[in-house]
Amino acid sequence: MALGLHDPALFALSVLVLNATPGVDLVFVVGRTLQCGPRAGLAGAAGISLGCVGHALAAASGLAALLAMSATAFSVLKWLGAVYLVWLAAGMLRAAWVDPRRTSASTASSPGTAGEAPPLSRLFRQGLLTNLLNPKVALFFLAFLPQFIDATAPDKTLSFLVLGAWFAAQSALFLAVLVGLTGLIRQRAGASIFGSASAGRWLQGLGGLLFLGLAARLARTEAPVP
Repeated sequence: MALGLHDPALFALSVLVLNATPGVDLVFVVGRTLQCGPRAGLAGAAGISLGCVGHALAAASGLAALLAMSATAFSVLKWLGAVYLVWLAAGMLRAAWVDPRRTSASTASSPGTAGEAPPLSRLFRQGLLTNLLNPKVALFFLAFLPQFIDATAPDKTLSFLVLGAWFAAQSALFLAVLVGLTGLIRQRAGASIFGSASAGRWLQGLGGLLFLGLAARLARTEAPVP
């Protein structure tokens, strides 16, 4: 191809499989959609998609290579990501534990409450940070994208950026479809069921436990050997 790319069908299929693999992004989008509705899910998905763009730009500029070569840089970003996930989990578990009628005064400062939908800007920011602070995503871009770039490509940086944009766009489409399907399930089951205070507390509690597990998994990730 003129852009120095090869096996585009395999690339698209690989991205689809990776998007569908359970992880922080999928859990975050599904959980927020079930609890707060499609608009909330799309806000989180938009933040995640922008995070993918950031990782693609970082990989193209060599920052991802620094993470691969420096155990210290990898560990710093890894622990920042794990701490942020724990912080989100703590807010969810707190919202699940405390009666919503007693938390109205602290709604504005907590990561989320069981009785009221967080602002869309907050959900966007949470989606962005959960993606950007995951060093495994950065290393994935560095290791995965070059496999679909021809050794004879005239401009490998441009090829890298094109694949990064493709990945981000396809991921955004996948998340949008996921939000639509989850929203349909929410509608069929009754939005009032998932949006009620009791169901919201259950969803927050489950999401908090899942995020704690994902934070622990991220914390156990070892830096790659140069």
